[in-house]
Amino acid sequence: ATLSFKSYGEALTDHGELMMSDFAKFDRPPLLHLAYRALASYAEARGMEYPLPGDAAAAREVWELAKSMDADKILEGNPAAAERIVLHLASGSRSVLSPMCATLGGIVGQEVLKACSGKFTPINGFFYFDADECLPEAPPADAAPSGTSRYDSTVAVFGKEAQRKLLDLNYFLVGAGAIGCEMLKNWALMGVACGEKGKVHITDMDRIEKSNLSRQFLFRNTDINEFKSTTAARAAADMNSNMNIVPYQEKVGGDTEHLFGDDFYDKLDGVCTALDNVDARLYVDQRCLFYRLPMLESGTLGTKGNTQVVVPNLTENYGATRDPPEKSIPVCTLKNFPNQIQHTLQWARDYFEGEFKQSGEDVNSYLSNPDYAASLSGQSNTKLETVMAIRKTLVDERPMSFEDCVVWARLKFETLFNNQIRQLLHNFPEDQVTSSGTKFWSGSKRCPKPMVFDLDGRCEDAAMRNHFDFIVAAANLRAHMFGITGRTDEEYFAEVLQNVIVPDFTPQEGVKIAANDAEAKQQSENAEGGGMDELTEAEQILASLPKPGELAGFKLNPIEFDKDLDDHMLFVTACSNLRALNYSIPTEDTHRSRAIAGRIIPAIATTTALVTGLICLELYKIVGTPQRELKIDAYKNGFVNLAIPFMTLSEPTPPATTKAVLKGKEWDWTAWDSLDMNMGDITLREFISHFETEYNLDVSMLSHGVSILFSFFANKKKLAERMKMKMSEVVESVSKKELPSNQLFIILEIIANDLDTDEEVELPYVKFRFR
Repeated sequence: ATLSFKSYGEALTDHGELMMSDFAKFDRPPLLHLAYRALASYAEARGMEYPLPGDAAAAREVWELAKSMDADKILEGNPAAAERIVLHLASGSRSVLSPMCATLGGIVGQEVLKACSGKFTPINGFFYFDADECLPEAPPADAAPSGTSRYDSTVAVFGKEAQRKLLDLNYFLVGAGAIGCEMLKNWALMGVACGEKGKVHITDMDRIEKSNLSRQFLFRNTDINEFKSTTAARAAADMNSNMNIVPYQEKVGGDTEHLFGDDFYDKLDGVCTALDNVDARLYVDQRCLFYRLPMLESGTLGTKGNTQVVVPNLTENYGATRDPPEKSIPVCTLKNFPNQIQHTLQWARDYFEGEFKQSGEDVNSYLSNPDYAASLSGQSNTKLETVMAIRKTLVDERPMSFEDCVVWARLKFETLFNNQIRQLLHNFPEDQVTSSGTKFWSGSKRCPKPMVFDLDGRCEDAAMRNHFDFIVAAANLRAHMFGITGRTDEEYFAEVLQNVIVPDFTPQEGVKIAANDAEAKQQSENAEGGGMDELTEAEQILASLPKPGELAGFKLNPIEFDKDLDDHMLFVTACSNLRALNYSIPTEDTHRSRAIAGRIIPAIATTTALVTGLICLELYKIVGTPQRELKIDAYKNGFVNLAIPFMTLSEPTPPATTKAVLKGKEWDWTAWDSLDMNMGDITLREFISHFETEYNLDVSMLSHGVSILFSFFANKKKLAERMKMKMSEVVESVSKKELPSNQLFIILEIIANDLDTDEEVELPYVKFRFR
């Protein structure tokens, strides 16, 4: 396609249609175009000197210039609002604010790439972006620069009090990847947590890889294999030595609440996420809901980006709306009829999960659970499969040396890439036709070819030795599971492999292979419940296994797949590629396989800069730079696609409400609300009485997690004992878990009825502070 553009001079006087960024301000772009023309005229008359911050007379002169240049009567629509915008632009025209630089820099950077590459659609003409919701009603009176402070630009636009608030912020940044690095850079330049009372906590459990260096600009070659959080913190401190920053290398989740607990969140002003998965975002979202903290969320997908600002009691929380689940790959496609590398990678990941994680967990469960047979009673359709896998792992194929692991890997190769394919072709020969007379192996069904093992074999597409790589990776993972020391030297493998006796393949009769999803579902339904023969066989296998007491101290090391670990990815890539070669599917190298397996679309610097800039503008609003209480329409969620180009800012959605009637009055509560109790560690009787006197409610059930603390149907004697106990003691007694020393609150769910109407009242959770 050929695109044509006006010259700069032509566009100044006849700008045509201007690209929008916020459809709630559809009249803003022409006003900003006029304001910039007036400001440029002022500067040109003074040797390119712009008005000084706080120079009200100079700002007023720019306003008069704008009025004189307003041939299209733009200023007449809302003169007061237009005057405010022009005066702010003039007063702050010398200021350089990091968030605006990042936002506009991301857009401009992508436009430069478009000009160089001819890829994607450029912006046609001028693009104006503003975030005037961050600004006070009028330019600050204390805007005059000191000439000695690195924060003069912020003071010029927002005033000294706003800068003081930024310096004293306490924020938690979760993630130190592409967005985390860019965010930290912006905060260092803005002065976030650079005062005596301020502090930034940053956590990321990942280490720096070479591939990170192209988009995570706080890292250098010398930082490879260092922790991201520590390195990013050090780089930010180099930018601003006053920044108070504490790095962690911990995952944020239920298992680290001893570190990131009540006492930790109690000291925070907000949380900013820079995460790459939804589950972690949802967990952080729940923490922010509970502690009523603002959450700044952003994400990128190539040239696409989004931002979401979550403000307590004003906007919905992140988890209030969910994207639809991703479409899964049909089971029969994965098992027998792959036609894309995505299919073979998913199959390899699933195999990794079953062979190196699930089998180890099943064995450990058998060894640690004295009544393991009873625990399998509810799994009649998978009971036989589970116990057979345990026998295979614990008895039949248990390695005693690394050589055993190599032999095991070689036999697995034969099973997966030769024997199973031969069995498939035995059931469905290459010349098989369907009942309608069409070839079975046609369309998306690729006819496979068995693989003959070749230690020196190399595939051209991925430039990998898939046969050798599979054996090395599989043998070492197997060894790790059993606590055996591994090795990777090729001479050793060549020597062991030449002595491995591989049994000849003999096709099995009566093996049923589903040709499509419908047949797979039917086979699954037929298998449910399991016949008596299967259940009897399962019992016999269980009885034949070594007793846990005979293996005292023995335990396997289940391996959870991690795309960032090279030995994990070597196995998955080699396994996937061998499967792909079976089906004549083009293979991929480890780097590309990592991206596909991890569903990774590499971050690009332009989009990352843009979304972090937008988030930092929202941070200004949360801190209070507008010097007034903002309504929901002042906050902005952003959706951008730099390729099209497209950008839209919209107000967040308010939280959904639930109606309750307390003491005859209606209460519309939201996910942000709770019944807060700060009465100390009172007794259960005092707790129940409080709801009767304070809310006119009769409590019929009280629970903490899965533990029922009080109910109308409970044992009277046991209930009488609990009534005298403190709430923390009741929780510990019923849950049989000690409350952590850093826990301040207990979450309680309550079912209660109005004492007057006997109607059940739907209530939020109770946030009970016992320390």
